[in-house]
Amino acid sequence: MMKYDFDKIISRRGTGSSKWDQRSEDILPMWVADMDFQSPPAVIEALKKRAEHGIYGYPLPMDSYYDAIIHWVGRRHGWKIERDWIMFSPGVVPGISAIIRSITKPGDKVILQRPVYYPFFADIEHNGRHILNNPLKYVNGHYEMDFPDLEQKAKDPRAKALILCSPHNPVGRVWSKEELTRLGEICVNNNIIIISDEIHCDLIYKGYTHTCFASINETFLQNSITCFAPSKTFNLAGLQTSAIIIPNPKMRQEYDNMIVKARVIPSAPNIFGAIALEAAYNHGDDWLEQLMDYVAGNLAFLKKWVETRIPRIKVVEPEGTYLVWLDCRDLGMDANSLERFMLEKAKVWFDEGYIFGPEGEGFERINIACPRAILEEGLKRLENAINRL
Repeated sequence: MMKYDFDKIISRRGTGSSKWDQRSEDILPMWVADMDFQSPPAVIEALKKRAEHGIYGYPLPMDSYYDAIIHWVGRRHGWKIERDWIMFSPGVVPGISAIIRSITKPGDKVILQRPVYYPFFADIEHNGRHILNNPLKYVNGHYEMDFPDLEQKAKDPRAKALILCSPHNPVGRVWSKEELTRLGEICVNNNIIIISDEIHCDLIYKGYTHTCFASINETFLQNSITCFAPSKTFNLAGLQTSAIIIPNPKMRQEYDNMIVKARVIPSAPNIFGAIALEAAYNHGDDWLEQLMDYVAGNLAFLKKWVETRIPRIKVVEPEGTYLVWLDCRDLGMDANSLERFMLEKAKVWFDEGYIFGPEGEGFERINIACPRAILEEGLKRLENAINRL
């Protein structure tokens, strides 16, 4: 029996929500990775208690902040990290931007595996670096890494880093230890540092296991930087608290120089972000287990609806995340036409596949972390619009 009510619909319009307040009210937003569920009660109570203190001066992360991160990663993922390795970022995206600036130089190349989380593009290009694409292979409805292509791209003398999206956003792959090992060996052999975005690592479906890249062996540990956050797991994105794990002392000093001395991003969490992280990581296990059961139920609901009522769309089975990649190419529309169709005809707002790179054209990304009634409404709209084609 569910202890938490994930079916409860809570209006978010008029709250300054990036997800809900950007378009007209006749369009149903199911795009950005922002859940329509309240955060765990322990988080809400901890924030209330801190707010009641009434003084919000400059914060200092306490021992309990670091302990919460260490114990969560060890308990959930079997990786023992050390306090000294933990650096701060207000979010994974600004963290990756600072990492790129600290470990590469203008003109260097950073490898991406498109279709992939689109803010990475700006992190690379706006810092004067260049994208080197190692596209994923879409084989029989399943995505795989193209290792022969990676081996060739990694030989480029200007290639200095690779951003690993693990679990992968938007295609939902939870990379196996074997896949990660092969990728890591290619990178190590070519002196390429791996920036591992593991922000979705807690959102794994039954039957799959997330492997922290840096935990595989000592060589990978020293040749990588890992990005974690409670934001996707516990719906805390607005509190802007992420953890950047840097075991290598030299790389850690370079990052520290970038955020402390150059002041590229804040060097410490805000008061409420730190409090929320501690409460979530210390008391959120039970809530997370029930969340993933509910999201798995939403996934099953989506798959059955699409298979039986919208067969022209194909669901790319996710192994992790609450984001689902939909293959809409059978609708026969180009990228712009598909976007207009979703917004103007179906009245649903998904993330367009093309924004994840040209490899995503003809696909849509839908967020299923919402009450089932909202998911059903979105699917009804999509079905009705396709039936009118």
